[in-house]
Amino acid sequence: MRALIQRVSQASVSVDGEILGHIDQGLLALIGVTADDDSTRADRLLHKLLNYRVFADDEDRMNRNLQQIGGGLLLVSQFTLVAATDKGLRPSFSSAAPPEHGRAMFDHLVMQASQAWPNTATGRFGADMQVALINDGPVTFLLET
Repeated sequence: MRALIQRVSQASVSVDGEILGHIDQGLLALIGVTADDDSTRADRLLHKLLNYRVFADDEDRMNRNLQQIGGGLLLVSQFTLVAATDKGLRPSFSSAAPPEHGRAMFDHLVMQASQAWPNTATGRFGADMQVALINDGPVTFLLET
């Protein structure tokens, strides 16, 4: 699984003008699922999302994680993250999970995240979503499991 995470001061995701998920300070995580991903990888990714130290401590160093700052976690499915872009001028999605598997893995991640961290929000799998954010830093990392 891949997650493109961005440290945000706020972020939201909407479908057809309806806001489905919103957070203030925290992490926006765009999630890509490959055909090889399983619940073990999803669980490892969740551990990284909750514990990755990208928030400033008292000395302004990235030493605090999402839990330590009490931030929000916004999970948004984005299959384009697993595209192969190394050849040609058109992305290849051959390594992306089929929709049923992608939904199952994303739903597993959301369920586990909601149980582990109450300040979790999400978009809608497979929908045409609009994501709004204010990237704080900017700080952006690509996490893989």
